[in-house]
Amino acid sequence: MAHLIPPFTRATAQQKVKIAQALWNTKDPVRVARAYTPDSVWRNRDSFVQGTAEIERFLAAKWAAERDYVLRKELFAFGDNRIAVQFWYEWRNAAGQWHRTYGLEHWTFAADGAMAKRQMSGNDVPIAPEERWFNEGVDVDAVEIGPSHW
Repeated sequence: MAHLIPPFTRATAQQKVKIAQALWNTKDPVRVARAYTPDSVWRNRDSFVQGTAEIERFLAAKWAAERDYVLRKELFAFGDNRIAVQFWYEWRNAAGQWHRTYGLEHWTFAADGAMAKRQMSGNDVPIAPEERWFNEGVDVDAVEIGPSHW
């Protein structure tokens, strides 16, 4: 698969979304942070993050708190160097309470295909274990990701 760079088509935007989904499901802050420009700017709910080191710290703390995290992203809209996604993910907190988070993200990409800006809004809903959508062994649209895909 070729490196996915703007301007995006429906097909390349869809590929970019599914690769991002697979990458985030690794829960590897260092690997995920490499998909962003060194000076990438984020708004994640009420947190503002800039640069690779801050992204790595943010993600490490996120996945330490959001245990058993499983994410699904879907293409919402796209244009030239921008992609919007809707997403939902499930996780449990330290007390064992399961949650499903629903939200939207708006991404802006640099010419090389790395993400320069990410804005996320999300809402957490407590759920009972039997309400979970993502159970052990569920394949969340698995795709193979490599260094040249992002």
